[in-house]
Amino acid sequence: MNLVVDAAEDKKGMNVVTLDLQNISLIADYFVIVHGNSETQVQAIATEIRKKAGEHGVHVRGLEGMDTARWVLIDLGDVVAHVFHRDERDYYNLERLWSDAKVVERV
Repeated sequence: MNLVVDAAEDKKGMNVVTLDLQNISLIADYFVIVHGNSETQVQAIATEIRKKAGEHGVHVRGLEGMDTARWVLIDLGDVVAHVFHRDERDYYNLERLWSDAKVVERV
């Protein structure tokens, strides 16, 4: 989870939020949600997450949305990263959809 947050912050990802889904869903333990202000920035954030995962031996199980770079989903098993374009993040509002999840504070 921290490597995803670090990678997103390295590429100046905006408003990084981590949701703890451990007692809510079987999909993943954590969602990391972040947005970029352009398609180029969204791709850069997603690429950096993939790169850092590889450096730490974390297998990327799935990657969707790089072509349009409006909502890129990166499945790392226990952690799923959602890299949005700013407009799509506002529209889909995953934080509201998963409002039962606790927000993980960064230490």
